[in-house]
Amino acid sequence: MMEPVYGHLLPGETPLEKTFFVLPSPSSFPQNVKTMTSSAKHPFFRRSRSLTPVLLTALIAAGCFVSAARAQDGAVIEIQADKSLHKVSPTLYGLMTEEINYSYDGGLYAEMVRNRTMEHGWAGIARWDMVDTGTGRGTVKHESGDGPTTDLPSSLQLDVTAADAQNQVGIRNEGYWGMAVRPDTTYMASFFAKALSPTAGPVTLSLVSDTTGKVLATATTAALNGEWKRYEVPLRTGKLVPSSLNHLQLTLQQPASVRLQLVSLFPPTYKNRANGNRVDLMEMLAAMHPKFLRLPGGNYLEGDTVEERFDWKATLGPLQNRPTHRSPWNYTSTDGMGLLEFLEWTEDLKIEPVLAVYAGYSLKGAHVGPGAALKGYVDDALDEIEFVTGDTNTKWGAIRAQLGHPAPFPLHYVEIGNEDEFDRSGSYSGRYAQFYRAIKAAYPQLQLIATTPVTTVTPDVIDDHYYKRANEFYKMLEKYDSVDRSGPKIFVGEWATREGSPTTNLGAMLGDAAFMTSLERNSDLIVMASYAPLFVNVNGMQWEGDLIGYDAISAYGSPSYYAQALFAEYLGTNVPESHKTGGSDRLFYSVTTDSARNKIYLKLVNATSTPQAVTLKLNGTGKLAREATVETLGGADPAETNSITDPKRIVPLHSIIRGIGPNVQHTVPAYSVQVITFGS
Repeated sequence: MMEPVYGHLLPGETPLEKTFFVLPSPSSFPQNVKTMTSSAKHPFFRRSRSLTPVLLTALIAAGCFVSAARAQDGAVIEIQADKSLHKVSPTLYGLMTEEINYSYDGGLYAEMVRNRTMEHGWAGIARWDMVDTGTGRGTVKHESGDGPTTDLPSSLQLDVTAADAQNQVGIRNEGYWGMAVRPDTTYMASFFAKALSPTAGPVTLSLVSDTTGKVLATATTAALNGEWKRYEVPLRTGKLVPSSLNHLQLTLQQPASVRLQLVSLFPPTYKNRANGNRVDLMEMLAAMHPKFLRLPGGNYLEGDTVEERFDWKATLGPLQNRPTHRSPWNYTSTDGMGLLEFLEWTEDLKIEPVLAVYAGYSLKGAHVGPGAALKGYVDDALDEIEFVTGDTNTKWGAIRAQLGHPAPFPLHYVEIGNEDEFDRSGSYSGRYAQFYRAIKAAYPQLQLIATTPVTTVTPDVIDDHYYKRANEFYKMLEKYDSVDRSGPKIFVGEWATREGSPTTNLGAMLGDAAFMTSLERNSDLIVMASYAPLFVNVNGMQWEGDLIGYDAISAYGSPSYYAQALFAEYLGTNVPESHKTGGSDRLFYSVTTDSARNKIYLKLVNATSTPQAVTLKLNGTGKLAREATVETLGGADPAETNSITDPKRIVPLHSIIRGIGPNVQHTVPAYSVQVITFGS
C-alpha cells in the first residue's frame, strides 16, 4: 500500500493544490526511479532538500503522488500572537543523568581503562589479562593488604620470572568494549606502582592494535622504587585509521615483582579538563540547548543500601582518595565523576545544577526515620549545598577552592531524595519536612523539590516521573491543563516514551514530541522537564529506550534526541492564546512567541500515517516576513530508527515556506514533527 508522506508544489500549483508524493515499497519503483533514489537511502527526500526536475518528472510518470483534492479535511489552528496566556518557564528543558547503561564509566566520563582499581568485579583479575610473548613468563595475583592509599588498600602484584626487551611480560586492559585510538592524538597514561625487588626497572606502556598486534603508541617510565608513587606518560599516535579494536599494555623487560594500582588512560577531553568528559558526547549535550542538569542521578543517588548511596564527600579530591562504590545497576562506579566533576559539567555547558540530596531512603527498603537519626544526613545535605554555593569564608566553600574552583556555582533548586513513593514505611513526609525546614532556615531562597506528595509541609515543586508507550502519552496530554495553579509547581524529572532498543525509534519520538506540546502549553505550571535515561553504551544496555547511544569510538542521537533538541532550540518566552478545530486527534501542536525577537514558534506533531492538511490563522502578529523556516523530523515507518551503523537515518531537514500571510495553508507529513518559525 502506498502512503503519502511529503508535500511538494508542482509547477503552477498554489499551496491549496500541493501534491503529496507517496512512498511505496522501494521495490515497486520503476527502474529509472530506483536508480535516481538508490543513493538517497529511501525515503528519497531525506537526503535531498529539493527534487530535481528529472527526478520530479520520473515520479510524476511513475504515479508516485496524489492530489491534494483527495486529502482528508484538514485542521484549523488559530493563533492570537499578541495575547499571552502566560510566560514559558526559562528552565523548561534540561538533562537528567543516571549511572545506568554505563552512562558515566564507559560513557561520558572519558576514562578508557575498565576496572582501573583492579579489585571490584574480581573474576581472576576482571578486565585484566596477562601479556607474555615469546620466552617471557610471569603471573599475577590480587594483593589485598597493600595499596597506595587507605582508600585504595589493595593492588595487583605482577611477578615476572623471565623477560627481556624482545619478550616483555605484563598486563593488558581491553577498556569498555575496546579503546578508541585516533591518529595524531596524545593520550595521558598514569598508574601507581611499587617495586618489590631492586631489579624492577621501568614500565613500558603501549597502545596496541587487537587485529594486527602493532604498537600504535608507546612510552617508558623512570625506574620504579620501593615506595608507592604515581607515574604519568603521554602516548602519542601517528598516522593510523581510527579504530576501537585496541588495548593498553603495561610491561616489564626484566624479571622482577611489582605492585600496580589505579591504571588510567585519558584521551583529549571536552574543554581539556583534567579527569574530564568525552568530547563527542558533550558536544551532543550542548546541541540539546539544555538549561539544567539534575545530578547525580535518581537510583544512583539512593544506592541499593544506605552504605551504597552517592556519598558526595568520598568523591572529592585526587582519584587515589576515592574508594569507589557499587552502583544499583550492578557494576562499580569509579567515582571519577564526583560532585565537583558534575558541577564542572554544568559550567562547561553554561547551565545550572539541580542538586539531588540523599534523604535517608535506599532502594532495597532501608530507611532512616525522621528525628535524631536523620540529623546527620540533613547536616550532610547542608554541607553539600555549602560546597556548591558557599564563598571561600565557609568551610566547604574553602574546600571547593582548595580543589581548584574558588567561585561558587549557581543553585536554585534542590531535590530531597528520589522516587520516595517506593518507601513503604510511609516516612517520607516526615523526612522531607526535616530537610525542608533545615534547608529553608539556612537557604530561604532555594526552591525545594519533593519526589512525591507530602502532607507535613507544602513543597515548592513536586517531581513527576513517566515511562510510557506512545499511545499512553497521547491519552494523557490534557493531564496538566486543569491542575490547580495555586499548589506546588511541577518538575517532570524523568520521562520517556519507551519504544525502540537500545535507543528510541520514530514511534517513540512522536510520543515524546506530543508530550512536549503539553509541557509547553502548561509551562506556567511545569518549571522543568528532563528525559531519562540520557545515555546507553550499546554494548552494555540495561534499560531500553534511551536518548543517546554510543560505543567506544562513536555516538549517535536517537530520533527522540533530535526532537528534544528542536523543541529546546525553538522555544519562545510566552504561550499565546490559540486553539485547534477539526483534523485528526493525532495531530498535536504547541505555540510560543518571543516578542523581543518578533518570532512565533509553532510545533506540529502528526502521529498518523497520512499527511495532515492544516490552515494556520496568524492574528496579532504585526508585519511578518514572507518566508518561514521549517525543520522537519520524520520517516515512513514508526519502527525506523538511528543506530551506530546508520546514525543519521532520521535527522531534521531544513526547508522554507514562501508566501506567508494571515492565512497559511500547510500540510504536515505523515509520522513527522515540524517546527515552523514565523518572524519579521
